[in-house]
Amino acid sequence: MPYGWLADAVVLVHFLWIAFLILGGWWGRRNRWVGRIHLAGLASTLLLETFDWYCPLTHLEVWLRRNGAQAGYTESFITHYLNSLIYIELQHTLIVSLTIALCAANAWLYLSKSER
Repeated sequence: MPYGWLADAVVLVHFLWIAFLILGGWWGRRNRWVGRIHLAGLASTLLLETFDWYCPLTHLEVWLRRNGAQAGYTESFITHYLNSLIYIELQHTLIVSLTIALCAANAWLYLSKSER
């Protein structure tokens, strides 16, 4: 039972990490420490997507679900819908292109900060 809860928590953290990567540039502009984490996250995401590697959070979730295998549902109701957002079914080239566009938009956001 705790494995399922832990796997659900990993899915929630994964979703929040993706939201941070998409929206964190505005926060990172105002806070240098957050900006460094955000830029490192974008760089690692670009590597993961470019080389078609799995995210470490995905590996952790799969491991938790396997070790907590039980009869019935393999995930909660909310996790099911979060997973459909996290693991969206798009062509790999489109995902890489969107990742590059996200990195470019954030680079512009960081480099154009005139208000400090």
